Amino acid sequence: MQGEGVRAGTANLFLRFSGCNMTCRTETHGFDCDTEFVSGITMTAEQIVDRCSALAPKCRWIIVTGGEPLLQLDEPLVDRLKGAGYMLAIETNGSIQPTPRVMECLDWIACSPKVAEHAVRLERCDELKYVRAYGQGIPKPSLQQTTHRLLSPAASSAGIDRETLAWCTQLVQEHPDWRLSVQQHKIWNIR
Repeated sequence: MQGEGVRAGTANLFLRFSGCNMTCRTETHGFDCDTEFVSGITMTAEQIVDRCSALAPKCRWIIVTGGEPLLQLDEPLVDRLKGAGYMLAIETNGSIQPTPRVMECLDWIACSPKVAEHAVRLERCDELKYVRAYGQGIPKPSLQQTTHRLLSPAASSAGIDRETLAWCTQLVQEHPDWRLSVQQHKIWNIR
């Protein structure tokens, strides 16, 4: 189940790539990265499609995520996945511009920038999501071609801090062109 963002609550397969070009720490970003990068295995595009088909034969959406999936997502893989009838969503930090072919194959783009606005390389996205800790202000995104703007309260292993949630709620109330997005998968206890 997708646990956050506009598509929360929908059934998806998650294709999580290992590796990232960012290191998010509380001191620099307001939160620590909670992605585990060491248990990955190397697979071919054909093996990925076969594994997805075996895991959930009726599920037609794949969310490509990471780390930073655009370090590894390439044209042969998107062509193979699209050829197998999958819809493709991506969760990216926005620091890498996909090739035109990869971009045209993406049905949903969620961008959660971890870099300064001038360093965002995407030209468009469907949802722009910022994680915010208590005291961090409303973002001023340079990426204007987006449909949905979301604020997500920073969470820790203990969950979402009430003060941080209240802060993000206040930001959304003061800026109604943004909406609140809580990591519901952590509440649902699914990964």
